[in-house]
Amino acid sequence: MGLKSYIISTILLIIVLFGFVHSLELGEYTLSLFGFSETLPVSVWFVLPIIFLSLLTYIHIIFYGLINYFKLRLVDSDLDNMVELIKLKLLNKEHKIGFRTRKQKELANILTQLNLEVPKEIFSSTNEELNKTVAAIQNVNNGIYVDKNLKVDEKSSLGKQNLINKINSQVDFAVDIVKKAEKYDSDIVKVAFLKSLSEKSMTTIKKIYKNVNLDKELTIKLLEKNIENSEFGFENNEILELVKNIKLSKDDYIQLAKKYKNSLNPDVLIELFEKISQEQEEATVAYLYILSEFEMKDKLRENLVNREGNDFAPFKALIELKDAGKHYSLESLSYN
Repeated sequence: MGLKSYIISTILLIIVLFGFVHSLELGEYTLSLFGFSETLPVSVWFVLPIIFLSLLTYIHIIFYGLINYFKLRLVDSDLDNMVELIKLKLLNKEHKIGFRTRKQKELANILTQLNLEVPKEIFSSTNEELNKTVAAIQNVNNGIYVDKNLKVDEKSSLGKQNLINKINSQVDFAVDIVKKAEKYDSDIVKVAFLKSLSEKSMTTIKKIYKNVNLDKELTIKLLEKNIENSEFGFENNEILELVKNIKLSKDDYIQLAKKYKNSLNPDVLIELFEKISQEQEEATVAYLYILSEFEMKDKLRENLVNREGNDFAPFKALIELKDAGKHYSLESLSYN
């Protein structure tokens, strides 16, 4: 029974009892207590205790009803905070959310010690904001850039992935990242530069590459881009500057020599690798490879003087065969 029904019922009961007792015509009764006396009809004296007890029950019901109401409000508030905590955990954000009920505090303490992951399949809950957050994270994990419903720190793993997604979908944004490389982490700049290399012209790349702290991978990719666009590519001194700042292996230089062979003028290519080999010992074999490919026998012989080792044996054998009038290539001598 609700409070409203209870009040109406007790009032009706009091009225009925009052009417019944009053119909008995019991007269009046005088109550004397501590020098105080009051004369009232017996019917009134009869219902007064009932009225008093009814009022007490009203107060009791209202009081505990209010307590239960505020308890439920606390539970509802904690449930909202729990959803917010889950969202922050999914977004890898710092969280300082207070809980008022003991059970929710215990649950929150457990959740803060766990790593939550968004499911790959469809997620659905009764909380629309949580649904939007999960959907946004799923899109980020699937390589889609999310502009809305994802308020996250760009330094976090999720924020970085979303930034990478934007880079991969917007090459002009990637170029802007490289232009402002000092504002971003090196891994983000690297992704942006690789994206720029894959889609932008060599003219654009030449304007921005110095903003990047080039490692071996990026340098090789940059040189490969230069090979594909040699008409608008680097001058020899620029290439020398690039390879000087990183440590390439003998095989790296050989592969570059093979790729550059068909894109640069032979004289320019020979001059380039001669200068590189003078500064980088690892480039010597690549330089000898270039000389052999362009039939520069005398220069090759000159550079092989006083050189010993397995790396130079194929070149020496090649010269001896050519001197004997036999035509062999470096590959036919099992040189890789």
